[in-house]
Amino acid sequence: MKGQEIMIEETFDQKLNIKTAGIREWKDPNVPYNRCESTPYKALERLFEFYSLTQEDKVVDFGIGRGRVSFYIHHKFHISVTGIEVHEQTLDEALDNKKAYRYYASDIPGYIDIQYGLAEQYEIRPDENIFYFFNPFSVEIFEEVVQNILHSLKNHPRTVDLILYYPLNGYKHYLQKQTPFKLLNKITIPDRKDKKEKFLIYRFSPEQSTTTENE
Repeated sequence: MKGQEIMIEETFDQKLNIKTAGIREWKDPNVPYNRCESTPYKALERLFEFYSLTQEDKVVDFGIGRGRVSFYIHHKFHISVTGIEVHEQTLDEALDNKKAYRYYASDIPGYIDIQYGLAEQYEIRPDENIFYFFNPFSVEIFEEVVQNILHSLKNHPRTVDLILYYPLNGYKHYLQKQTPFKLLNKITIPDRKDKKEKFLIYRFSPEQSTTTENE
């Protein structure tokens, strides 16, 4: 990472009063979960140039890591965010960051709920409608999570967006071939060195489902 990029990361962390730099690999390479690595702040800045959230939105960050995305969204949009993390040490760091962030941002409305657990066992709340993924786990687990979201939509119809950063081919193939989610937008990162460095936003809406059935 270049010096300027490091400075951007450090500046944003300081602004939010958190520590989210660094990569953590799993000791067991066979676990179906991927390493802890934060979405770059420059990528988040780019995302929200073209995609906005409202006071009614509620976000779930699968594989919250140390919490960067959740704190950034909470700070920028003043909305509630839930984060799920299965790595105990990383979870502890996210909780420490929450305390530090809340000390600094105690007056910002909306909750930040950081939970320990398996993503595929998380029970989707009926008001949650934005789901964030930075390749936190295997394609098989991703499929289970998406099925849980779709099950929630059957009981509580609503428009839902999935935000994928640096999307795995398996994630994209599954969404496009086996789910009713449709690609809403592709947001690339300026001066990117890797074509995978982008956001894909997929959407499901009840109106879309009705149109498909009528066709």
